Amino acid sequence: MIYVILIAGLLIGAPIAFAILASLSYFMATGDAPYNLRIVATELFNGLNSYPLLAIPLFVLAGELMNESGITGRIIAFANVLVGRMRAGLAMVNIWASVIFAGLSGSAVADTSAIGRVFIPEMEKHGYDRAYSAALTAASSVIGPIIPPSIPVIIYALIVTGVSVPALFMAGIIPGLLLAVFLSVYVMMTVDMDKINAASAALNEEPVPARQALLGGILPLLMPVFVVGSILLGVVTPTEAASFAVAYALVIGAFVYRKISFASLPRLFTDAMRDSAVIMIIIAAVSAANWLLTYNRVPNMLTDWVLGNVDSKTTFLIAVIILFLFVGLFLEGIAAMLVLVPILHPIAVSLGVDPVHFGILVIFNLMIGLITPPLGLCLFVAEGIAGVGMARLTKAILPFFLVEVAVLLVLTFVPQTVIWLPTVLGY
Repeated sequence: MIYVILIAGLLIGAPIAFAILASLSYFMATGDAPYNLRIVATELFNGLNSYPLLAIPLFVLAGELMNESGITGRIIAFANVLVGRMRAGLAMVNIWASVIFAGLSGSAVADTSAIGRVFIPEMEKHGYDRAYSAALTAASSVIGPIIPPSIPVIIYALIVTGVSVPALFMAGIIPGLLLAVFLSVYVMMTVDMDKINAASAALNEEPVPARQALLGGILPLLMPVFVVGSILLGVVTPTEAASFAVAYALVIGAFVYRKISFASLPRLFTDAMRDSAVIMIIIAAVSAANWLLTYNRVPNMLTDWVLGNVDSKTTFLIAVIILFLFVGLFLEGIAAMLVLVPILHPIAVSLGVDPVHFGILVIFNLMIGLITPPLGLCLFVAEGIAGVGMARLTKAILPFFLVEVAVLLVLTFVPQTVIWLPTVLGY
């Protein structure tokens, strides 16, 4: 019955956290075991009673401040100087702007929203299909949570004791860049340049001067250098670095660019609190669910079964890829991570999988779920901006999905693409 309630809640559109809580409450109220509903409240509190979790609302707030301050436009101009003159230049700028934005927000949804509002209409104006533009924006935004700083990395490090945040941060850099390269190669091979050139020539637009664009990108680019660098040097914790990111974005936006007014701060803080609450309540609900699973020894039983039936690391990793791609169709990435990682991580370690390698594979896998229907959040955001209909957008996103799966396979079976950088840096 517990699973019936959970599935029914998800099918009727109830938030994931409330569907989980409803099923848990029913089980504890009616089960034969000595459970008490007060345990749900206790475990909800325990799931959030963690200092490192403060980094999540702080990074979300930093993202809101950066969007308001006009940093997005400066990043786009900077990326345009770097790759805009290449084949399929505007599509390339879309991808590499996401790479730069990844170092600022650490959120794929924030990336899709900020960059999509600029790029989807702009790419259409230059001859790109609107659905293609929306699909590319959603697909490239997956880079956001992979390149540091990253909210999913912080949550993963909280779930798995002993895996350091700096090691995971460094491990995500090459996979993020590799994804950008694969997407770039794909768009360069598939874009109809005759159509693009004709549309662009008809516009006869004056580009932003290169020197102006490069200078305008300096201050935004310094933020990830300070944030990630201070963590790697051991000067600050991830939570303290997140507070620095907020202060940096606020000072730049309010006093340098003069785009943020004090009157706008209540709205920005409210938006950040709302978005943070969505993440935090999922963490709390899944914490209670994990307690119930652990109490009933479900992780132990699953571990014993896997170790008794899976005899190789390769088989296990293939099974994990399939599992997470399937789960990503229906569950938000952080929720899936909180439920499955405590079960699968010990199995991975027992089979000889490097913990940092496994962490990046899980995060990369679940971030692909952000662009897969029916519940891909980035897909919904991109469709909300483009207004092309989910059926058309789903068809357009399929090739990009296959490109990202190809990158995932490379990361899975060539572990050095993930662990080389943190190893060289001594993590």
